[in-house]
Amino acid sequence: MSYADQVFINMCRDIIDNGTSTEGEKVRPKWEDGTPAYTIKKFAVVNRYDLSKEFPALTLRKTGIKSCTDELLWIWQRKSNNIHDLKPHIWDSWADEDGSIGKAYGYQMQVKHQYREGMMDQVDRVIYDLKHNPYSRRILTNIYVHQDLHEMNLYPCAYSMTFNVTKKPDSEKLVLNGILNQRSQDVLAANNWNVCQYSVLMHMLAQVCDMQVGEFVHVIADAHIYDRHIPLVEELIGRETYEAPKFWLNPEVKDFYEFTTDDVKLIDYVTGPQIKDIPIAV
Repeated sequence: MSYADQVFINMCRDIIDNGTSTEGEKVRPKWEDGTPAYTIKKFAVVNRYDLSKEFPALTLRKTGIKSCTDELLWIWQRKSNNIHDLKPHIWDSWADEDGSIGKAYGYQMQVKHQYREGMMDQVDRVIYDLKHNPYSRRILTNIYVHQDLHEMNLYPCAYSMTFNVTKKPDSEKLVLNGILNQRSQDVLAANNWNVCQYSVLMHMLAQVCDMQVGEFVHVIADAHIYDRHIPLVEELIGRETYEAPKFWLNPEVKDFYEFTTDDVKLIDYVTGPQIKDIPIAV
């Protein structure tokens, strides 16, 4: 069993057995047939992954590493808010007739701000500080921008990354650690997708900043399983598990803006069957 499997199974079991139901309450999301989409949820789930030991891809079912990386690069590298720049169709339900999701996600990443060192957007600020001020306690991004919320077609779910650099006494290289803050998460549809893509980001930033990858911490304020997903989750967490795959990142790439989805691979990735046609509440 991979460590990611263990974390996921324990989290889902805890949500189903000990979570709070929203049934009968006023909720925003609805199913395609107009029925309110209720959940069972846990507050403040915190999962930790040591990326130096294992890449946290589920083996219970396959996580598409290239697809989740493409969404990550759409936000962090291409800094786009248009679905026409994205191969997966996960954002189609929130896009307008021109393909825009409003002033959300990649839009916020490309906004430049004036610093003492010059004009930079949030991504370039992170990379600059990791290279020049690695022990700074101010290396973070935040795309939950209140003055722009009314122009976002969906408020950001994963909204903040905080980076922190440490050093092992027996190594010359610094260690890059990170915390992903997420206000809300559909556990079945998105949990391992987000875990994998931000783990890829950690590996990419560590490589271009000549660091070792360290710990990735995932903080979810509202970790929920939708009512129609519970049978799917019960079946999923009862499956056979396998060893974690090996992660490969093209070692030739030293510039964050040169990474593509072809520079990422999971090797020896053995999984259970995919769950198809997961109903998504909108």
